[in-house]
Amino acid sequence: MNCDFTFKDNYDFEDLVAIVKLLRSENGCAWDREQTHKSMRKDFIEEVYEVIEAIDTEDKTLLTEELGDVLLQVVFHSRIAEENGDFDINDVADGICKKLIHRHPHVFGDVKVKDSAEILENWGEIKKKEKRQTTPAKELDDVARSLPSLMRTQKIIKRGQKANVISKDNSFALAGLVKAVSEIEKKFESPDMESLSDLLYYAAMILQNNNIDGERLLYDRCEDIISHEKEKNMCS
Repeated sequence: MNCDFTFKDNYDFEDLVAIVKLLRSENGCAWDREQTHKSMRKDFIEEVYEVIEAIDTEDKTLLTEELGDVLLQVVFHSRIAEENGDFDINDVADGICKKLIHRHPHVFGDVKVKDSAEILENWGEIKKKEKRQTTPAKELDDVARSLPSLMRTQKIIKRGQKANVISKDNSFALAGLVKAVSEIEKKFESPDMESLSDLLYYAAMILQNNNIDGERLLYDRCEDIISHEKEKNMCS
């Protein structure tokens, strides 16, 4: 063996931190040493989606494995940051602990709440103050641009509606949807991007107005299409 390492029957979080440190060292792995935050970006996204897949399939064994892969990403990025002199895994843990304590004043403080709805309301207000979201524009701009487009759109609509800068009226959304369809029909062979964009936006607004998870709705629709095709193949 080319490195100093003790094998165990069971490993813990500290072992994971030590293994990643070793892999990034001169006696470790050339590939691991070459990785950066940006080179690992795609891998992080894939690992998170694989966790979602394990949750959706209710596969506990797979979920254990995939959560481990996400944990590796957290430790790996923290190690890169530590080498760059930015922060380390303890800073990451410290930050999330302080955030949880600050955003749960009904647990760690004297705030009284009636129900989960009030807890979420308090959480949102505390988060706005933390991020200095003093205007509706700042609130909308703070929605992560890396989110899937439909998820991001619904989140922006939700925040805009709460700030009273986006309509909550289903009839308004439906009228926008109908108008977009009408414009697309006029140029069906070559629809303009604005009309298609409006179609998607107002559809997202209707979903949000009715508290429907659009991502999940499309996921289920795709699964139905796949299942239907499988059934056709079985019958042929």
